[in-house]
Amino acid sequence: MNTYDFDKTIYINDSSADFFKWCFLRRPGAVIPTLPRTLIKALLYAAKRIETKELKEQVFSFLCNLEDVDSLVECFWQEKKQGIGDWYLERRRADDLVISASPEFLLKPIMRELGLALIATPMDKTTGKIPGENCHDEEKVRRFYEEYPGAHTEEFYSDSLTDSPMAKIADRAYMVNKGSLSPWPEEYLK
Repeated sequence: MNTYDFDKTIYINDSSADFFKWCFLRRPGAVIPTLPRTLIKALLYAAKRIETKELKEQVFSFLCNLEDVDSLVECFWQEKKQGIGDWYLERRRADDLVISASPEFLLKPIMRELGLALIATPMDKTTGKIPGENCHDEEKVRRFYEEYPGAHTEEFYSDSLTDSPMAKIADRAYMVNKGSLSPWPEEYLK
């Protein structure tokens, strides 16, 4: 089994940020009322006064102002799926697993289309609330072993050194930068 981060790894951008912008342009009435509080939370996050989970919940709080989130997500991916890297499509395997901090509801449609298994951040698509932990850092490893007890990952791919916990459990790990691969820096594997 090979495991992959999604944002800026398989997908060229950050899917959460792209979805937020996409909804802002298509459903501004849903997003604009949440912007003042989102800005405050972003400043608190930058000052290290709140955790990523709290910021993410606020960013996605606009979901409560939308109807039929599933249809919107499907439309989003119909427009954005060209952002899936050719480098990945050329090496894709049937047993690949994507493990991402992005919301599960957002990634499910594109994973289904690509035929990939997914572990991601659980999020209520009607409120933006996360019942559990943000699937990031060590949480990715915990969730991996919870979902796949005794599993082994041959190769791991990500754009971010924050994914070093996953890189450590793989036989080989690669940094991805706009589709270019390089070995994971040794000092982050210790």
